[in-house]
Amino acid sequence: MGNLYQNHSKTFTMNTMKPIVLVIIAGALLLMISCGKEKNEDVTNEINKNGSVESAISVQHLDSLHDVLITKHQVWTNSVTSKVIEYRDTIPALGTEHTTAENAEGDSKEVSVKKDYEIFITVK
Repeated sequence: MGNLYQNHSKTFTMNTMKPIVLVIIAGALLLMISCGKEKNEDVTNEINKNGSVESAISVQHLDSLHDVLITKHQVWTNSVTSKVIEYRDTIPALGTEHTTAENAEGDSKEVSVKKDYEIFITVK
């Protein structure tokens, strides 16, 4: 009698586990499919000039020891620039690096060029 109860218990557990496993696998597949082609709605090709702030950051080489970081904000209101805000900050130059340059004819030459800053923007 004990063996019969144990076999029945295993059968019951196996039969109830199959649907749960299938649901988990199906859910995982749906999640993978939905994440596969994520469209970033924040990327745009044009500026909404009815009410937005357009920002630009650039670095200009001043001399061998200094660069200038330029931050420019253009405020758009009803398709008109209502204000332009520009900041200029002097920052240390990164020095020079040696690289190979090529002209239009395909001739290569070793040259020394100024290093550029990498710009990372964090938006909160």
